[in-house]
Formats: sequence, structure tokens, C-alpha cells
Amino acid sequence: MSDWAPKRFWTAARTEPAPGGHRVLLDARPIRTPAGAPLVVPTPELAAGIAREWDAQVEFVRPATMPMTRTANSAIDKVAPEHAAVVAILAEYGGTDLLSYRAERPQDLVALQSERWDPLLDWAEDRFGARLSVTQGVMPVAQDPEALDRLVAPVRAMSPFRLAAFHDLVALSGSLILGHAAAEGIRPPEDIWALSRLDEDWQAALWGHDEEAMRAAAVKRIAFGDAQKFFALSL
Repeated sequence: MSDWAPKRFWTAARTEPAPGGHRVLLDARPIRTPAGAPLVVPTPELAAGIAREWDAQVEFVRPATMPMTRTANSAIDKVAPEHAAVVAILAEYGGTDLLSYRAERPQDLVALQSERWDPLLDWAEDRFGARLSVTQGVMPVAQDPEALDRLVAPVRAMSPFRLAAFHDLVALSGSLILGHAAAEGIRPPEDIWALSRLDEDWQAALWGHDEEAMRAAAVKRIAFGDAQKFFALSL
């Protein structure tokens, strides 16, 4: 029964304005979230993206192929009622940000991390007035609480839809700063994803690639791009 999936029952998906935003209809039936709430999203572009996902289903509905629908469901059912809790989870990433923890050796990896990651720390300082401290090795480094608060302040102001996507950007990359960089589009999402994979890619270049790890990383890379796109289409 684990392979069961609902069959496609509609002819076409379409969008229309609705109270609070825009909704998607399967023929005349409005979509609802798994919790039964109306699936109403803030922009017509996001609604159109969700409609395209539903129209792309063939005989059966495959949720794994519908990232925008999944994130919209999460925004409505999970993030909206727990907004403060989600912000708190993301704030913790700033305290242990990937970009703050550097290798002690070898020197070429140390230099590569500095070359690739320091510009993002510089950007965050210019953009948010927040400079994170850097350490080598695994010993924790205490971050300035004011710097962390400046990084978290715009997160608190995000709508549930943007916050749902931002959560994925941060959780997948392991970095609050990389999440902000992707959300603000300062570089293409594939470039920011590559920065989050700097250590793993360096190790793979030195010792060879593990096929299973490569497949898992590819899935996460696609999810990261989907999250950035959802964020851009939301308000």
C-alpha cells in the first residue's frame, strides 16, 4: 500500500483571485491543504506555478514532483501557526553558521574557505550590519548577540510563505547567511549551493566521489533551487 497514489481526476488546473490572494482550482474544485485549509497563496505567479505542477501530473498524483505545492501546504498548515518557533529554529543556525567554522588544515582548504566564504561574511556585514566571528576546528565560537539579532530581524518580518522557503534555504545549506544570500539573489542559487558544499566537494576531489552521497547531494541541490524560486514568487 506504500506505493498507492491518487489518480488524476481533473481536466485542467487554473487560478483565480481569492480572499487573501490567489487560489488554484482543479476544474471547479479549489485545492485544499492536507489539514483542510484553503490553499490560497499571495501572488498570481506562485499560484500559476502550483497550477503547472498539478497539470504536469499524468495518471497519478506524485507529491515528490510538486515542490511548490508542498511548500505552500507547509506554509499554511505548519509555519503560519508556529511562526515564532520557526524563526527561533532559524536563529540557531546563525549561532553555528557553516561559514564561521573553518578547517585547521590542510592549508589549501583553509585558503579556499577564506577565499570563497569571507566575501559572504563581508556582504552580511554591509547588508545587515552583522559580522559573524570565525573559528578553526570544531570548538564553538560565541557570536555577538546584536549581530545575530540583526540577521534574524528580517526573518521575523517574513510572511509564512517566505519563511517556509527560507527555512529550506537555511536548513539545506546549514547557513543563515547563505540563506539570506539566496533569498536576496546576490548570486545564482547554484553558486550559493556550491558554497555550502565547499568542504564536501574538496574532499571528493581529493579522495573520489561516493555515488550514494552524490545522489543525495543532487536531491538537496534541486530542493535548494526550488526553495529559492518559491521565495522569489512569494510575498
